[in-house]
Amino acid sequence: MENMSIVTMFTLSGLNETVDHRVTLFSLTLMSYCVILLVNVTLIVTVILNENLHEPMYILLCNLCFNTLYGTAGFYPKFLFDLLSKEHTISYAGCMLQTFVIYSYGCCELSTLALMAYDRYVAICRPLQYHTIMTKKRLFQLIGLFWFSPLFCMTVVMWLSSTLTLCGSHIDKLYCDNWSIAKLACASTTANNVVGYIVILFFLGHGIFILCSYYYVIRSCLKSIEDRGKFMQTCVPHLLSSIIVIFALLFDRMYSRYGSTQLSQSLKNLLAVEFIVIPPILNPIIYGLKLKKVRDRIFSWFLKRSTSLIMKKVAGIGVLEEGRVETATLDVTLG
Repeated sequence: MENMSIVTMFTLSGLNETVDHRVTLFSLTLMSYCVILLVNVTLIVTVILNENLHEPMYILLCNLCFNTLYGTAGFYPKFLFDLLSKEHTISYAGCMLQTFVIYSYGCCELSTLALMAYDRYVAICRPLQYHTIMTKKRLFQLIGLFWFSPLFCMTVVMWLSSTLTLCGSHIDKLYCDNWSIAKLACASTTANNVVGYIVILFFLGHGIFILCSYYYVIRSCLKSIEDRGKFMQTCVPHLLSSIIVIFALLFDRMYSRYGSTQLSQSLKNLLAVEFIVIPPILNPIIYGLKLKKVRDRIFSWFLKRSTSLIMKKVAGIGVLEEGRVETATLDVTLG
């Protein structure tokens, strides 16, 4: 391909102003990534191992956590490596792959949240038909569809980007993104812009669907005290998570295209990583603390583990004391 013969490596300049704080940033980033892995894997394992949690809401939560692991894998390992490296470069193929993973993660996040909103809408507004509509077979079909559409959209977007002839290799961000690549093109990017806006509007429609679903849910809950309790227990985490993701993604897309170039690099970096840092940490914590079944399962598991460890230590001390008594008795007998 012609563009690959011109540009084979990209330079990322987002870390140029953080030379004096890289050790601190590396420590904080590594800690954040470890927390993300821990809380998301904990929720996934909790849902998988407990048959009582094999319900649509918890299966969708498991899917949300899996998507988080997928998306963060496209950012954190490379970012941690760059913090320890003097040169911040990435290959053409690596840049395209990172862009695909990060933004397909964002789109899958919205798709999953839209499906979760629909699940809550059916559960509260049409409770008698819930088990007929949200069967496991239909649920997995919807999950497959809602994974396919983001991956397909991003495949089309990245294919269009790969056809561009590039006249530069400098990206003023911490990671690769499609708009930054398109700005390096030598020729017109009209087709890329049109497809890009179509994809943005398509997933913006997901956000509108989420907000409309919760509007009907809230309206229904106002009529019943029982539904209000159900809303507070299961829908509030979904709504909080949805608002965080919608505004983080929308802000990232609008800022990438229309944001001011006069901002400091540190502030640009903070705004650029908002949607890949905040939702992956907050989502599992919000769900884990608010959803009673998940919270109880996690706490009971930790309680069992703690009790088991304490009992082993007590048993070990008891065996040690018995050994000491027997030794002392033997010494007295021999004496």
